[in-house]
Amino acid sequence: MNFDNDNSRKKNWGLLVTGVVGGTLVALYAVVTPFITPALRKICLPFVPATSTQTENVLKMLQCRNGSLVDIGSGDGRIVIAAAKEGFRAVGYELNPWLVWYSRYCAWREGVHHDAKFYISDLWKVRFSQYTNVVIFGVPQMMPQLEKKLEDELEYDARVIACRFPFPHWMPDYTTGEGIDTVWAYDLKNFKGSDKRYSETLPIMHSS
Repeated sequence: MNFDNDNSRKKNWGLLVTGVVGGTLVALYAVVTPFITPALRKICLPFVPATSTQTENVLKMLQCRNGSLVDIGSGDGRIVIAAAKEGFRAVGYELNPWLVWYSRYCAWREGVHHDAKFYISDLWKVRFSQYTNVVIFGVPQMMPQLEKKLEDELEYDARVIACRFPFPHWMPDYTTGEGIDTVWAYDLKNFKGSDKRYSETLPIMHSS
């Protein structure tokens, strides 16, 4: 009889432990999945946080610039927040709501929530004509289409800063960094509406 009771208690404890572990895994999956799944559905663009070096290189390309700034696919908001600290009116567009909420919290924590705004939106449904500085951490598959969209929408005084991957046809005015930390800056006034395009035979100017 005691033997049966012991087996019953062990079975109940086993079920309890299994339920707790299972519930924990489900909760963890629910929290983590939105952060690692593609944030921009048209092109598979998973969330990969910018490194501190990448952030510094972006800020370097923003020196002597002013006006508004947008980060396309803003992730956890670190570029937008860093730009807001430098005096920019900065906006981030991100399709992943978890990342947008987290970015808003980080902006509030850093005391720049008045100058750093985040919106849940697909980049292909947003017009960027009101921004004078554009930052993008893209993937090669999206760059040709995004290049055309930005050239059509941005004004002549705009600067586009590409991280990790350059645009396929534009010729960068400045580059800085190495490897995955490389950043390319493109001033639209130098080629918008002209035939000036990127060519493998042309040297890339490096900023000092």
